[in-house]
Amino acid sequence: MSVESFNPDTQTVSVTDQAARHFVGQLASSEANGVRLSVKESGCTGYMYVMDLVASPEQDDLVLDVTEGLKLFLDKKSLPVLQGTEIDYTTEGLNSTVKFRNPNAKDYCGCGESFNIN
Repeated sequence: MSVESFNPDTQTVSVTDQAARHFVGQLASSEANGVRLSVKESGCTGYMYVMDLVASPEQDDLVLDVTEGLKLFLDKKSLPVLQGTEIDYTTEGLNSTVKFRNPNAKDYCGCGESFNIN
């Protein structure tokens, strides 16, 4: 897949209401103005998600206004891997975590830290 095949007008990353509330709460207690999402090569299967609270987007980031108080900055180089991903925030027992539902991910490592798109 190439960057040229990604159309940000029709294929974006989505954020559930639960995840949006979580991120808005995180931003309220920080100096950041948004959440930046990218992927990097890592782990035993290929890629891992990188999420950071940041003051502003990087120059080539795609900026999504998710809800009032929440902007999502998407790394342009990561767009082909991220397209169609849904970001959720779930609670299971005492544990709460951000989950990524990425239709491009084909394999996951056993610990859940990395994924592959091949």
